[in-house]
Amino acid sequence: MKKMIPSVKRLLLVLFPIVLLTSGCNDKQPAVGLEDEIFVIADSTDYYEIEPALYETFSKVIYTPQAETLFELKRLPFEKLSTVKGMKNIIIAAPLNGEGFAAEYVNSLLDSAVYDLVSDGKEFVFNKHDLWAKNQLVMVLTAPDIEDLQKKILLNKETLLHYFRKASDERLLKGVYKSSFEQKDIEAQLLKDYGWMVYVQKDMKLAKDAPEDNFVWLRRGMNTDMERWVFVHWIDDASPEWLDKDSISAIRDRMTSKYYRSTNDSSNVIIAQDQLTTYKEVNFLGRYALMANGFWRFSDKSGGGPYLSYTFFDEETKRLYMLDGSVFAPKYYKKKLIQQLDITLQSFLMKRELSKEKIENMMDELED
Repeated sequence: MKKMIPSVKRLLLVLFPIVLLTSGCNDKQPAVGLEDEIFVIADSTDYYEIEPALYETFSKVIYTPQAETLFELKRLPFEKLSTVKGMKNIIIAAPLNGEGFAAEYVNSLLDSAVYDLVSDGKEFVFNKHDLWAKNQLVMVLTAPDIEDLQKKILLNKETLLHYFRKASDERLLKGVYKSSFEQKDIEAQLLKDYGWMVYVQKDMKLAKDAPEDNFVWLRRGMNTDMERWVFVHWIDDASPEWLDKDSISAIRDRMTSKYYRSTNDSSNVIIAQDQLTTYKEVNFLGRYALMANGFWRFSDKSGGGPYLSYTFFDEETKRLYMLDGSVFAPKYYKKKLIQQLDITLQSFLMKRELSKEKIENMMDELED
């Protein structure tokens, strides 16, 4: 049976946030705050128990090559919940047997059926989107006791991290994909010539269109200290057996060595073999793909930066596609720039995935 709230004071503290859960539903403002900031509402004793697990899950360090954390955690007591209800990312964490206000609140949120699922260890995470603000993710983490909660966080850390990264990507996507910032004529030309398209922002340049090599290079911030590069390369009459890390590394080096060259043509881009490259099987837009995260450098070691790529085999066309994004921004942190590139790569669409009306509208762009 669920615990009874022992005092009127506790009852008021729990009921106040519940009012927030149900009020203002028709007048929500967009969530605010930094994309990489998560506010954690937890009782102090419980938080110190799960803090290492939360940091290992959400504050994972990535190198770009600077050390950057994926998310910054900011813990607040339960009494401060109302002050962060407009933020983008919120976690409320407490065990069922906790004795603080956060635990009482979490208990009050669970009906008897859900409470039993948590008690039996069958559920421990509950996500609510747009709870107090638009484009917001509120995650409730709970378990029978604090030790079990800590274990569940660590066992499911990749999934928990994915929830917040996906929410962040969706917010960025809404901000990036705007018709007024879109070069529809380039998108339409790519669709007409090659049967695929990606979103092309206003300040992107079509730096190279090489049909002889099935290679297209889009360049943003050309000749500045914050360049972003996207290329799409495909191989006809390919084999799915080429989907391995050695093959995709060789393919990338072959294309960048030819097309990613310094201004004076004295050096070219290759994968930095002295830096770690990770390869991961992923679901890319409903397709099995290999995702690579690593670092590139000029062959004369005069510069470099991070890159990510998705490589997949399209059964219908028998093509192997490589979609790749790179950053050259030596003076800046690059985590957000890589995320923006990832959003661009995920805008990839084949002609067969577009409606007839969409295709006709795009072709009208070429006629204009």
